[in-house]
Amino acid sequence: MEEKTAVSSSLKENIAQMERLFHTCDDIKKIDMTLGKDRDVACYLTFIEVAVDMGNSALLELLKYFRGLSRAEIYASLEKNALGVSDAMYFSTIEEAGDGLLTGEAILFVDGFAKAVKIPDDGYPNMGVSEADSEKVVRGSNEGFTDSVKQNAALIRKRIRSPQVKVSQKKAGVRSKTNVYLVYMEGLASEELLAEIGRRLEGFEIDGVLDSGVIEQLTEEKWYSPFPQFQTTERPDRAAMSILEGRVILLSDNSPVALVLPTDYNSFIKTSDDYYNRWEIASFERLLRYVASFFAMTLPGLYLAVTNFHTQILPTTLLLSFADARRGVPFPAVIEVLIMELSFELLREAGVRLPGAMGNTIGIVGGLIIGQAAVEANLVSPIVVIVISFTALCSFAVPNEEFATAGRLLKFFFIAACAWLGFFGMLAGLLAVFIHLSQLKSFGIPYLMPFVGADLNEYEDERDFLWRQPLRKLRKRPIYANPKDRRKLRFSDREEKG
Repeated sequence: MEEKTAVSSSLKENIAQMERLFHTCDDIKKIDMTLGKDRDVACYLTFIEVAVDMGNSALLELLKYFRGLSRAEIYASLEKNALGVSDAMYFSTIEEAGDGLLTGEAILFVDGFAKAVKIPDDGYPNMGVSEADSEKVVRGSNEGFTDSVKQNAALIRKRIRSPQVKVSQKKAGVRSKTNVYLVYMEGLASEELLAEIGRRLEGFEIDGVLDSGVIEQLTEEKWYSPFPQFQTTERPDRAAMSILEGRVILLSDNSPVALVLPTDYNSFIKTSDDYYNRWEIASFERLLRYVASFFAMTLPGLYLAVTNFHTQILPTTLLLSFADARRGVPFPAVIEVLIMELSFELLREAGVRLPGAMGNTIGIVGGLIIGQAAVEANLVSPIVVIVISFTALCSFAVPNEEFATAGRLLKFFFIAACAWLGFFGMLAGLLAVFIHLSQLKSFGIPYLMPFVGADLNEYEDERDFLWRQPLRKLRKRPIYANPKDRRKLRFSDREEKG
């Protein structure tokens, strides 16, 4: 373990040590100054250029305060931590002072005082609170997470104003030293879950963590699975809702995406406004999403199985219509499907990479132009364009992008299986997927909960499953919460009887 250098009472020695750490760092400002009424206290102030506002901040007020004190009064204020700044911290080693500087705060060294003082300021520039790009909702807050882990934690506290909400800070990345926050509700989140998360975070070393996705990939138990074992969200209200269920939120600095754990299949189908709308419409929309998640994986393969192997199940008129549509097409049906699927995937990727309005329109315009041109050139049949377009719509209906991506990958698996074996390939593929899902767990929670294991929570999770029962019926927390505190909704005695 690297030996650390203690902060000296000699200002010159401290300056030399800081210069050793930050030589040739032209973006770091280093200011020598004298404070006190008699200007007899030598000081050294260092900060990252754009992270500290010298014009109007707590730092400027503190320096003004020191200029009005005598030498003895300055040392007395420092010794008694009487700076009047709530987030001021003292560091006893040069390395800790360097880490404090790199968080975007100002570091002050005072001659004759053997500690460095971290003075809070605005910190690194960030985009600020804006609307969430994904997980759009009809009803509910539109606030989204930012790139600042501190602001993200504050957005959650804004929604749950309880001292039981705990924030545990950790570091990730040997060189990046990224701040990682674990946010949870004390008493609801189980101690075993928190211990397991801590163990996994300490189970790897990497140079840098620049986004929560790095942590997600390095801590997944079944890393080879296409299905995500962490739920992601850009919405503070979704994160707050998960905390109230007894789950843990992982926030990473420089990332607007929070990780929610543990999770299961059902959680990826839910949305925030499922609980803000009436139960009838919420249940209808959730059933639509379940159907969409199934067809996003299987519809092109199902089309191939029917048209290539099992045409007898189609009505004669429909079969003749299919045959007439394919007249003149030079490719087998599987090649047609692959051509259109790859074209739509390219359009989707191009739409993501192109800037602004151009990216939003290329998917629609490009899909129409390419589809129409392919049909007119007799490269594909119109029915294939309809099948692939409907499959894309089903994929877009899945609320979680990472979960939808798993369906996009498995879609090609089902195309190959059904082109080879027809319905038998479809059944074999579904069996393989279900076996895989049945073996998946997210921090001890079965991935197919409550399809399986519903009895673990006395069948309470089935009340918020394929359909969402009225809110007054959802009186207990899901399986994630501590078993000792499952009750979340109570009525007065009159309401209970009614």
